[in-house]
Order: sequence, then C-alpha cells, then structure tokens
Amino acid sequence: MEVTIQLDSADKILELFGPADTNLKFLRRRLDVQITARQNNLTLSGKTENVNKAVEIIDKMQKHLIKADFITIADVNALLTQNDLSTLTEEASQAIAVFSRKKVIEPSTRGQLKYVETMLANDITFCIGPAGTGKTYLAVAIAVSMLRKKQIRKLVLARPAVEAGEKLGFLPGDVQDKVNPYLRPLFDALEDMMDFTQVKKLMELDIIEIIPLAFMRGRTLNEAIIICDEAQNTSRLQMLMVLTRLGHGSKMIVNGDITQIDLDTRQKSGLVDAISLLRRIKGIGFVELTQKDIVRHRLVQNIVRAYKKNTKAKGRRQ
Repeated sequence: MEVTIQLDSADKILELFGPADTNLKFLRRRLDVQITARQNNLTLSGKTENVNKAVEIIDKMQKHLIKADFITIADVNALLTQNDLSTLTEEASQAIAVFSRKKVIEPSTRGQLKYVETMLANDITFCIGPAGTGKTYLAVAIAVSMLRKKQIRKLVLARPAVEAGEKLGFLPGDVQDKVNPYLRPLFDALEDMMDFTQVKKLMELDIIEIIPLAFMRGRTLNEAIIICDEAQNTSRLQMLMVLTRLGHGSKMIVNGDITQIDLDTRQKSGLVDAISLLRRIKGIGFVELTQKDIVRHRLVQNIVRAYKKNTKAKGRRQ
C-alpha cells in the first residue's frame, strides 16, 4: 500500500521531522514503513495496517505541534503506545482551559496529566521533577483558571530566597529589589497567561501575591491557591510553616527539583523531609515527573540526561 499525505504546516516541517529526520527514521523503524518527503508531502508505503498506523501517528504529531514548539522521539513513542493523552478526563480538560498569548495550555505528557489530576483531587500536592517539566507552569495555569472561575479569591506564589551559588547581598536596592530576581520565574509564568495590566491590577488589589517565602509567616490563607515554588530550598521549619498556612477552601501546590538543592550540605531539604513524613496522609497527593516530561527545548532533555548519567557514574566510582 502507498499513501501520500499533505502536511498541514510548512513552517513546522523541520520540527515534525526532527533533527536529521530522527522522528521519521524512528517511525520507519518502529512501523516498518518507507517514508519519503517531497516538499510539503509525505509518501508512505508498506503493509496496509502499518501505513494506516503511520498516517494516524503523523496526524497526531502535527496536532501536538500546534500546542508545542517541538516534538521529541519520546513524544512520538508515547503516541505509538497510545499514550497520547486522548483519555484526558473532562474534569482535567476543563480545569486547564487557560489560553496564553501563544497557545492553549494543556498537559503534554502522561506525567503532566497525572500532575494536573492530582492537583484537582487533593488539597495539598507535592511535585518533584527536573527543570523544564512544567512543575510551576501547570500549577500557575490551574490557579489562574480557578481564579477566573471564582473558585478561589486569592493566588499566592512564593519562593525561598536562597542563593544558588551566588552572592546577591552587594546588589543595590531595598529588600524587594534584592528578592525580585528569585521571583521572576513566577512573574514570567503568570504574565504568559494574563495581560500585564491585569496582573498589575490584581496585585494592587492584593488578589495576587508574589512573595518571598518568609513573608507568609503568621498568616492563614482561606479560599486561596498557594504555590510554593523551588521548595527543595526550604528548611524543615520553613516547610512546616508553609504547610500550616493552609486555610478553609484552599489548595496548596509544593514543587521543586531535589537534584538542585542550594542549601548548606549539612541541612536537609524541607521538601525531601515532608515527602518522607506525609506520604500516608489522605488528601495529600504526590507526583514525580521525569526527564520524559520535559517540554522545554529538546536539548534540555539531553542536558538533564547527560548530567544524570555523569552523576551515576561518579557514584559508582566512589
């Protein structure tokens, strides 16, 4: 059987094919089909069943590229194993109906889908995973969606102000000026989903707060979503303080990357400690994202993989 299909987006062909046509080569190998590219057309030949499957997967790959800037071999493999989020629950689909200035925000992997569903199902959610897996971004998307639907009255985004190997004390400005660099990633996520003027207005009305973790001490937050970002850099006491801010009608999302702890080596991460202590408590959910869930530039997956491999090699030598 031979079929020729016309690709939808000429400007996404390079992303569809992958670097050096790696995505097409992967499909050829997995489905035992021949794939020939000519301009905006793909010609597929082979057994009828295999060709039909390849056409279906290529269509799903193109739909994936409408929502994302690239597609990796891991994504293609997920589509091949019917792991393509087609079973996304109606509840989760509605919960993440947030339109950014660039795209509709949806989970792109099974791990991200589990993260969204866990946030919806629990009052407290812990999520750990490497950089680029959408830990903060999806949490902010859920929060913005709930704020717009008036399911909450307040959104609090907090991070510990821990220096990542750099000394910021000499920088000019007051305390707020010094901590703003720590909070910038939260601003970036929020401003991708709401107009800057709207964000500014809601901050002036105290409906949205983006603050250093220490500013939460002594408060009780009702009908709010509290997102504690970069929580791997909290101490045990800071984590206890944050978790006990939860009030009636509120949700809390605590996320971090436990491979990037910037605390003193003698100090245990409050995130690691909390996950160990609280795992059996009903109403608290736990999600672990992996390098397969990385949705940033394709090179980020390779970088994370290389560092992880190097760390394991060092461990074996010691």
